[in-house]
Amino acid sequence: MPKFLLNRWHGAHIVWIFAVMTILIFVLMLFQWVVGVIALLACVILGFFTMRAERAFSKDMNKYVTTLSHRIKRAGNEVINELPIGILLYNEEKIVEWHNPFVAKMVGKDSLIGEGLLELFPILKGRKDKDVGKVEITLGKCIYQVQVKPNERLLYVTDITAYKTLSIRYEEERLSIGIIMMDNLEEATQGMDDQSRSIMMAKVTGEITEWAQKYNVYLRRTASDRYLILIDQKGLKMLEQSRFEILDEVRDLTIEHKLQLTLSMGIASGNNSLTELGQLAQTSLDMALGRGGDQVAVKIGERLSFYGGRSNAVEKRTRVRARVISHALRDLIKECDKVIIMGHRYPDMDSIGAAIGVLKAAHVSNKEGYIVLEGVNPSIQKLMETIYEDEKLNRWFITPEQAMQITNQRSLAVVVDTHKASMVAEPKLLQLTNRKFVVDHHRRGEEFIQDATLVYMEPYASSTCELVTELLQYFNDRLTMGVLEATALLAGIVVDTKSFSLSTGARTFEAASFLRRNGADSSLIQRLLKEDLEAYIQRADVIKNAVVIYEHIALAVTEPNRKYSQLLIAQAADTLLTMTGVSASFVISERPDGLVGISARSLGQLNVQVVMERMGGGGHLTNAATQFEGTLEAAAEKLKAILNEMNAEEGLFE
Repeated sequence: MPKFLLNRWHGAHIVWIFAVMTILIFVLMLFQWVVGVIALLACVILGFFTMRAERAFSKDMNKYVTTLSHRIKRAGNEVINELPIGILLYNEEKIVEWHNPFVAKMVGKDSLIGEGLLELFPILKGRKDKDVGKVEITLGKCIYQVQVKPNERLLYVTDITAYKTLSIRYEEERLSIGIIMMDNLEEATQGMDDQSRSIMMAKVTGEITEWAQKYNVYLRRTASDRYLILIDQKGLKMLEQSRFEILDEVRDLTIEHKLQLTLSMGIASGNNSLTELGQLAQTSLDMALGRGGDQVAVKIGERLSFYGGRSNAVEKRTRVRARVISHALRDLIKECDKVIIMGHRYPDMDSIGAAIGVLKAAHVSNKEGYIVLEGVNPSIQKLMETIYEDEKLNRWFITPEQAMQITNQRSLAVVVDTHKASMVAEPKLLQLTNRKFVVDHHRRGEEFIQDATLVYMEPYASSTCELVTELLQYFNDRLTMGVLEATALLAGIVVDTKSFSLSTGARTFEAASFLRRNGADSSLIQRLLKEDLEAYIQRADVIKNAVVIYEHIALAVTEPNRKYSQLLIAQAADTLLTMTGVSASFVISERPDGLVGISARSLGQLNVQVVMERMGGGGHLTNAATQFEGTLEAAAEKLKAILNEMNAEEGLFE
């Protein structure tokens, strides 16, 4: 209770008590005056001592209240001065008017009064006066959080060094799980005697173990060609900075033994549970293997990064997988009511040829098969004209609208020459059925048809037509093909291998031999692939703008407002690759649809797929492309910046 109220309450009660007592004494004196006088004297004496006690009480109370106020004021001053929080007041001109000792100690000065606020805290520059928020600053080894109260022209400064240190430590010690796999151990060591194999494996294992010790990686061998690794986030960042040098070390080591043994890794890190991290690590490994191996796929939260991928995928000597996939495809076709086949939009020769091959498999199984076609690429115009003249084959080509009407849950959707749902002729078709088969020779990208029933992806293959041809060889012993069907498949192989000069292995020639035995007409292929004089002149017009950078890279940027088809851009990149001293080529041009297209080609020393992925596209190690909105100048600058970055990271042709 406040002091003045307490005094008034106490005094009022005493007055009332003495008033009542006085009245009673006067009444008593009327009947017994002697007793009344005695009572009056007693009342006077009692009143004297009561008043004296009241004065003493008031004096003690005032003294106590005065002392308490002083203590509270002193405690308040001490709290402001001793608080582990900085308080700073400034005026409208942002000049410091007052601060507590914490702020002075923080900046290492006795006083900041009169100094400019923005000079003390440059991070506040550019902030509007009405902006309320928190910012972080670093002074020496300490980290502070500054909270701005513009209406009061007040700053609160808190030392968050301990919190930040703990947070950084938590992030650095987060667990990452990875799987290392030797891509082609069986193929590489096939034919080696036990002693040579043991010596070579001991060297590879020693190299991996030494690498693990260098970066503090826990390594556990789970199979002859597989390792489990555990590493914290700090170590993972160091590995990313080193670009996973173990890939190059193992590859160089095995090349000395006339082998080509490579490693692939899948690593997952994040806030997921250990079970989820393990699954993500396996998915990342599948991604790395799907892109041809000899690389690392790192999944951190939503970010997926790739490292390595310098070497081409190694051709598998055994055809066991082709036979197994062929029989599985045969069973899938038998269980469905119809087969819907589609490649990417504006299909090329490889896409159409592979689709015709799968169509043949459906007809051999006595099932209806249809090829979904949306738009005709100029490169296949002559082939499509030939198909339109063939009544037996022409009737199985339908539009996306027709395919939507006949597709149901019992249909089998076959995707050829791509594995990205966004690139197929009609993405909605994939949602109408749960039965999907994907066959592709491109390196796997982040986008993928996840719920596919059967997947056949082999980046070592020259083309999708090669893969489909191998499937047909094991599909049915009595399979016979028409001339146009075999020719279309062989044409796809010829186009993607540049007439058997690039990405060609023994199995490529075996597939071509099978098609020739089944009636493929090489002279018809030559007629289908002929180009007119106008296209040749346009290609020369593009090539004349080429310049050589990094000694081995040809870069051609066409003139503004000159539009060329994507086919012609790709042909120009192929032509540049045939020039002496050129190991990679890039052609940038405006397209008729208004987009800027880039085609990239390589002989294998430079992974152009990685370059195009950084620009939003994709493709293969030696063949990639992208397109986007913008200008030729912006596209060229972005491409050069990426090449500069790659050259600084690992060298373009080391």
